[in-house]
Amino acid sequence: MPVDQIPIGTFSRITRLSQKALRLYDERGLLVPAARDICTGYRYYTFAQVERGLRIRHLLWLGFDLGEVEAVLKARECGDAGTIRELFRARLAATEQEAGRLHAVAEVLRVQDPLNGGFHMSITEPVIKDVPAQRALTRREKGVYQEAIPRLIGELCAFVRPVDGREPAARMAGPVIFICHDEEYRETDADIEVAIPIVGPVSLDGTAVEVRTLPGGRFLSVLHTGPYPGVGNAYERLFAYMNEHHLMPVGPSQELYLNDPHEVPEDELLTEVQFPVQEIPQSP
Repeated sequence: MPVDQIPIGTFSRITRLSQKALRLYDERGLLVPAARDICTGYRYYTFAQVERGLRIRHLLWLGFDLGEVEAVLKARECGDAGTIRELFRARLAATEQEAGRLHAVAEVLRVQDPLNGGFHMSITEPVIKDVPAQRALTRREKGVYQEAIPRLIGELCAFVRPVDGREPAARMAGPVIFICHDEEYRETDADIEVAIPIVGPVSLDGTAVEVRTLPGGRFLSVLHTGPYPGVGNAYERLFAYMNEHHLMPVGPSQELYLNDPHEVPEDELLTEVQFPVQEIPQSP
């Protein structure tokens, strides 16, 4: 065996990439061995390939998937610094989002209430209320709940509570509302709308923010007190009530955020969950 031929096992130890992974990278053309035994098919690498192997391992450690690793390495070979910067920017954003989720999980685990799923929370009895139609600033897009909702709230609040001395573009008339337009939970492409009720004149100057009238009607409502991850229990209570009272949802659910998470502890967060409902027609 030539001096510059490294068996796959040795190459695996040097780069800390498993032999299974190296075979996969060979199949994908990501890291092709320099030589292969004709009889046994055994793979051999060169010392020059160690750097690429280590770079792949580092990128995987940073959280890039294989497709992104391939894109980074290809851009590096072409001297395309812009593509590399964009891929790293996107990975950073995803990492910060996951870090925020893990922080929220850690906060929940600190709560000493294991019999209640780790939540200090309370849910009121469901009530049916007549909600009037209301004019609102809205932003709607598809994305990830944990990232899109706080960002869209921030964008809308900049119009009604600017922090740079500008005059508000509209006058806020109610709490921030999250409207879920999906019939099922979606991991990455949820149809998300955030709205802030307003009154009076509006000055938007050609922004992506829209003004629309949120429909009113008969809504089933509960008030949840506690961390946001526990809001699912409010939905459970609402659907149980619908089942008991022969009601059905007739539109998207909405969550009203009644206080500011920057101003009150998580255990004191107030979220009103509403569903537009109607009675299920009974068979004659």
